[in-house]
Amino acid sequence: MHAIRQYEFGPPETLRYERIDDPVPGSGEVRIAVEVSGVHFVDTMIRRGVDGGPFPLPTLPMVPGREVAGVVDDVGPGADPNLVGRPVAAHLGPASGGYAERALAAADSLLAVPDSLDTATALAMIGTGRTAVGILDIAALTPDDVVVVTAAAGGLGSLSVQAAARAGAEVIGLAGGQAKVRLVRRLGASAAIDYLRSDWPAQTRTALAGRAVTVVLDGVGGDAGRAAAGLLGSGGRLVLFGRSSGAQAPLDEHELAARGVSVSWGIGPQVAQRPGGLRGLQERALATAAAGQWTPLIQSFPLAEAARAHAALEGRGTTGKVVLVP
Repeated sequence: MHAIRQYEFGPPETLRYERIDDPVPGSGEVRIAVEVSGVHFVDTMIRRGVDGGPFPLPTLPMVPGREVAGVVDDVGPGADPNLVGRPVAAHLGPASGGYAERALAAADSLLAVPDSLDTATALAMIGTGRTAVGILDIAALTPDDVVVVTAAAGGLGSLSVQAAARAGAEVIGLAGGQAKVRLVRRLGASAAIDYLRSDWPAQTRTALAGRAVTVVLDGVGGDAGRAAAGLLGSGGRLVLFGRSSGAQAPLDEHELAARGVSVSWGIGPQVAQRPGGLRGLQERALATAAAGQWTPLIQSFPLAEAARAHAALEGRGTTGKVVLVP
């Protein structure tokens, strides 16, 4: 089979498209004929060898990839042979062989792909979707909220915009470039602002027309995250779930406390410890998409062009969920 292999930490070019042996499922495992592999910003951090990230650095060489969707084509000892032929999605853990034409997964980690969903949509739900469910649980949006979403054309941001609009909230989506701004409007945002422009905070205040922002959902961090937090009114809620800018937002805790702004993290233990755990969040995300309440944006790259996918993701040149297709 073909897979992406990495022999050293570094730039996207360290991702090599090679032919390797098919994996053989062990006890309690299945093998999945991969139709789509998920790409995350965290994958780029692992590829670069960033210490202090959310996961320990893997031993090299490795096949990257944390999640896949496809059809079970083989099972190991102790796994149900009736799984063969079933469309499934699975979260594999960090750097666990997902960027490949075939991948191994624990049989008890599998989630069935609902009949109404394609495998790319199911893949988006078991990783990005499950995080979005946790973030939105923490945000607890209501029709009275005025919500600002940073990186609103991204995987998490686009789902957040759809969910906030469905909850009846006013939604201001921040996105980079006019093409993404137009896309965010189509997702249901009340207004969409290009935050590549230096005057975007002033434009956002104009769009708000005097209304106070009650919730900021920020996965960007850095100066953009700080400016977005500055839009919050008294008693607002700030939910942080990433730093795609490469840095945490430089927030003044005393200033936020003086305004009565609460700060929560929408990743890590606060999400993993939700009722039902991560699997419960995955199941809820799949059910939400199957009910037609979420339509994830999908941007596909050929598996052989994983390096280009990483470069585009790091350069903020992608929209929605990024996947690799063998």
